[in-house]
Amino acid sequence: TSLSSLRSLIILKLCGGDEKRVDSRTIYVGHRPCPDTEAFIPSKFCDNRIVSSKYTVWNFLPKNLFEQFRRIANFYFLIIFLVQVIVDTPTSPVTSGLPLFFVITVTAIKQGYEDCLRHKADNEVNKYLVTVLEDGRSVKKESEKIKVGDVVEVVEDETFPCDLILLQSSREDGTCFVTTASLDGESNHKTHYTVPDTEKDLQALTATIECEQPQPDLYKFVGRMHIYKPEQEPAVRSLGPENLLLKGATLKNTKKIYGVAVYTGMETKMALNYQGKSQKRSAVEKSINAFLLVYLCILISKAVVCTTLKYVWQSKEGQDEPWYNQKTQKEKDTNMYLKMFTDFLSFMVLFNFIIPVSMYVTVEMQKFLGSFFITWDKDFFDPEIQEGALVNTSDLNEELGQVEYVFTDKTGTLTQNNMEFIECCIDGFQYKHRDTWSEVDGFTVTDGPEKEELFLRALCLCHTVQVKEAGSEEVLTDQVDGIDEMRPQLEEERGFIASSPDEIALVKGAMKYGFTFLGLESKSMKIKNRENNIEEYKLLHVLNFDPVRRRMSVIVQTKSGETLLFCKGADSSIFPRVKPEEVDRIRMHVERNATEGYRTLCVAFKQLSAEEYAVADTGLREARLALQDREEKLIAVYNQVETGMSLIGATAVEDRLQEEAAETMEALQGAGMKVWVLTGDKMETAKSTCYACRLFQRGTELLELTLRTLEDERLKREEKLRELKLLRFLSFLSCRSWSTANQDYGFIIDGATLSIVMNPQHEVDASQYKSLFLQICQNCTAVLCCRMAPLQKAQIVKMVKTSKGSPITLSIGDGANDVSMILEAHVGIGIKGKEGRQAVRNSDYAIPKLKHLKKLLLAHGHLYYVRIAHLVQYFFYKNLCFILPQFLYQFFCGYSQQPLYDAAYLTMYNICFTSMPILAYSLLEQHISIEILLDNATLYREIANNAMLRWRPFLYWTLLGIFQGLLFFFGVRFLFSNPALQDNGQVFGNWSYGTIVFTVLVFTVTLKLALDTRHWTWINHFVIWGSLAFYVFFSFFWGGIIWPFLKQQRLYFVFANMLSSVSAWLVIIILIILSLLPEILLVVLRKPRGPHSRQVYLSLPFPFWILPFYHIHPILCYSP
Repeated sequence: TSLSSLRSLIILKLCGGDEKRVDSRTIYVGHRPCPDTEAFIPSKFCDNRIVSSKYTVWNFLPKNLFEQFRRIANFYFLIIFLVQVIVDTPTSPVTSGLPLFFVITVTAIKQGYEDCLRHKADNEVNKYLVTVLEDGRSVKKESEKIKVGDVVEVVEDETFPCDLILLQSSREDGTCFVTTASLDGESNHKTHYTVPDTEKDLQALTATIECEQPQPDLYKFVGRMHIYKPEQEPAVRSLGPENLLLKGATLKNTKKIYGVAVYTGMETKMALNYQGKSQKRSAVEKSINAFLLVYLCILISKAVVCTTLKYVWQSKEGQDEPWYNQKTQKEKDTNMYLKMFTDFLSFMVLFNFIIPVSMYVTVEMQKFLGSFFITWDKDFFDPEIQEGALVNTSDLNEELGQVEYVFTDKTGTLTQNNMEFIECCIDGFQYKHRDTWSEVDGFTVTDGPEKEELFLRALCLCHTVQVKEAGSEEVLTDQVDGIDEMRPQLEEERGFIASSPDEIALVKGAMKYGFTFLGLESKSMKIKNRENNIEEYKLLHVLNFDPVRRRMSVIVQTKSGETLLFCKGADSSIFPRVKPEEVDRIRMHVERNATEGYRTLCVAFKQLSAEEYAVADTGLREARLALQDREEKLIAVYNQVETGMSLIGATAVEDRLQEEAAETMEALQGAGMKVWVLTGDKMETAKSTCYACRLFQRGTELLELTLRTLEDERLKREEKLRELKLLRFLSFLSCRSWSTANQDYGFIIDGATLSIVMNPQHEVDASQYKSLFLQICQNCTAVLCCRMAPLQKAQIVKMVKTSKGSPITLSIGDGANDVSMILEAHVGIGIKGKEGRQAVRNSDYAIPKLKHLKKLLLAHGHLYYVRIAHLVQYFFYKNLCFILPQFLYQFFCGYSQQPLYDAAYLTMYNICFTSMPILAYSLLEQHISIEILLDNATLYREIANNAMLRWRPFLYWTLLGIFQGLLFFFGVRFLFSNPALQDNGQVFGNWSYGTIVFTVLVFTVTLKLALDTRHWTWINHFVIWGSLAFYVFFSFFWGGIIWPFLKQQRLYFVFANMLSSVSAWLVIIILIILSLLPEILLVVLRKPRGPHSRQVYLSLPFPFWILPFYHIHPILCYSP
């Protein structure tokens, strides 16, 4: 027990740091007890099931109903329905209950179907068969049944079912290669190592592993393994991330490995980086809820006014109980306050139609049907993968038109992962490959071929590339960053597996000039030179790349016994470690290549004496055995060795961008969006990509806050942030904001520094750090975040999303490492790339390529937002026109809750008479043509910040509804000042009055929509004129037949009699014209500004003309 306590204390020390873990876990390999353990009590860990679904069969109904009734409108209509059931109200419960039931049912079916797809995806993972070693036998098990401590077998091209410690590999050197494209976006091959001194027969292995508790950082792992052998002291081996195989990674170029499960299920690093799905709600829905509250207040006010005036009127003598309507004894005994409350509820039900329940049905249908236009868009079809766009969530169509921040991945999203060696510079002379080795600086000879050959040897030796031999009938592939470049096999030609994105490009570049890397066998590197002679070098040490040093080196020994150090890295890392006079010859070429967007590396070498190598060898071996501060000790030795080198030259490699990537980024920035690049890649690579995409321009000054700058300048975190803020104030002392300055700024931060900013040691400082960070980022033209863990990407998105103003965010990526930020953003876009389909499955929308994002936002997003904004405002407007005459009617009927309209009209107004025209409008309207929207990205800014659903346009629509409602009611009342409207002298009754008002109402609101329509199709004509014809036909039909199931038939021949009066015809026509006259006059009298602008001007919906807040002037001056 004391030994166990000591182990725990050591692990506590090892596991310290940012994660602040308070305990560790002990794992028994193969579930075999250790000799020194008194009692073997296996620990309980979670199983290996992955759960991404929201519902189960048992909780679907209550959970879904709870989520739906959290909507204000749904809850309100439920209350109204219950009131109609319980209290004696003027209208039937069916008028509220039926539409509510329809909305709830449709939404539940839709969400249930989406969750079924998630269950199906989970089952594919959980039921996948894996091989587990049990009692010396290989047993097939379902993935979800793997337990911590099981020894698992994985073969080539399979993904790891859980997080494993590598115990055994089929490769002789005890290594294996994996790709982690689904985790960190890097699909290059990474090398992992077996634990030293493990038994070849795993059945005979008795060992325990002590390691930290699960944490999400993909690049951190600390632990140790105790190996027990008979009659020997336990051997202790340290474990690091190089021994850990992560769930979701794929085994490559290795036939088979065995590993022991350390983290399973929802405790794996991949699962901990998975951001759970939450219900995303659009800004339009929030506006609807706000407008709903206003109309609810209007509704309550109307009910309170009518209830109060009713009892004021009844307080007069003879009004409460007239001789013709005596009260019953039960009515006399009723409590007055209870009667007042029921009267209030009755008025609420009578005026309830001011809240448009059918709007939610129409919005759901508009979103669902509208999403098909994205799927059907031929411009989104990619012939390479034979697929088009995909819509996973139709609830967010309008959000595509409101995006303010775009967060994009780099690898596979901005770039194609296709590296090509472009040129190099040797001893100050620039070389480009043109069939032969040639230079372009005008010289035919350098200082001699020795420099050229030394440079090419450095390219062939200073890397971690592996050679993959192809079979006699195989097609050879080069595997770099997930790209397989197919070519027919030639004699002695090999496929390469790169451990870094651009290393294979350098090796292939050397091949073009006569030096071929043949492979690594038993620590011996072989290359073939220009004379076709084989040169052999013994690989002594590899000094790995890390983001702080920004370089990597190898130490090799020639056959003659010379020890050489070859080093390549970023210019800022190499230049200080070579002779100053050598730098000037190379610097100009490096800077020029960097501005052209190429990835540049400098190459240097050093000949080590026997004494220098002995010191370096001893230091490296001691540092690699250290259990504490291993990385710091290694870096110290690296820095000691990599000094006093000679600079040979530099290389330029092109990382090709996605098709039209730069144009797409420019269009997004032109539309007013701010683009942030969040990547797990190295800073230099990402920076070059940002230049190539034109996110960083040549004149952009970069503000860098990375681990390197913090360590180099030895500044505290807060001081560095304050320094950057100070830089802003100094640069713009006389300016009010960054945007007014001529200087553009870009900001660069890495994952390690970001974790410090996001999780400071003192919670009090957290908001201060984030505030400083946001102030800097929001005033830069572009932001680059490199070396980001997936969860950090989500944290960045969440921080911006919850900042002041709650800007609309969009995340776009192609790998599983992007899933967290895709789920966190308001809108998540997945690219159907080469890194699996996890991003696509978890996204709201999926597109084949980045270039399609431009049309998705600038055209589809713009139109969807304008359509649905008009739909929402129109629904509130037409329902206010509908119910205001009903309210005014109460002043003339003794506040008796007498309906103005027949029950059939009340029920069918929103469902049949006025629903189809606005649905067709919201699906087909194009107020500006798609070509103009794509050519002029600034049009996107005109609808930014939810412009069409702010309070000013809402006030306009409300005033319009009040004006027309007053005109309808009092215009018809003026007609009824002479009651004898028929030829025979008969008078019209109250149902005729209501029918005339309703007829004017239906025609006016429908023709108002016709005036707003700019893009006419046969469907628009059919539904607009068809709806009016249907209303007339229905009114004749409903009033022309005696219906046996009706107790009373209020409209029997009312409509026919009404149309027999010339006066009624005249009033209907005059009132329709007077209602629409203000808008007609504005169309005629308001002239557009600028030449060739009438077409665009006339395409704008009416509120754009009347409200200056839309800032339409740039549009009006646009000439296509």
